[in-house]
Amino acid sequence: MPQRRNSDDVEIKASSGNVFADLGFKNAEERQTKVKLAVALNRILAAMKLSQVKAAERLGVNQPKVSALKNYKLDGFSVERLLGFVTALHCDVEIVIRPRRVRKAGRITVNAA
Repeated sequence: MPQRRNSDDVEIKASSGNVFADLGFKNAEERQTKVKLAVALNRILAAMKLSQVKAAERLGVNQPKVSALKNYKLDGFSVERLLGFVTALHCDVEIVIRPRRVRKAGRITVNAA
C-alpha cells in the first residue's frame, strides 16, 4: 500500500477494499461478507416494509435477532444463516466459483441486485 503524509503529518494509507483487514481484525473476509449480506437483507426488509415482528416471523427468529441484524450486530450470525434469511425472503442466492485472478488469495464477493 502506498503511504504518504499530508500537510498535518497524518499518515494516509490506501484501503485494501476490506476495512476489517485494514484494521487488523481476524476473519476479515467473513466479517465483510456478513456486512454485505446484512446490507442486502436490510434493503430487502425495507423494501418489503415489514415490521421487525413480521420480519422475525418470516425469518424464523425472534424480534431481537432482527433488531441485531438491522443494527449490524452480526456476531451471532453465520454467513450460512444470513444466506438462509435471503432465501426466506424469496430471493435467490447465486454462488459463482472461478479461478482467482492476479491477487495472491481468493476472495468472496457479495453483489445484491
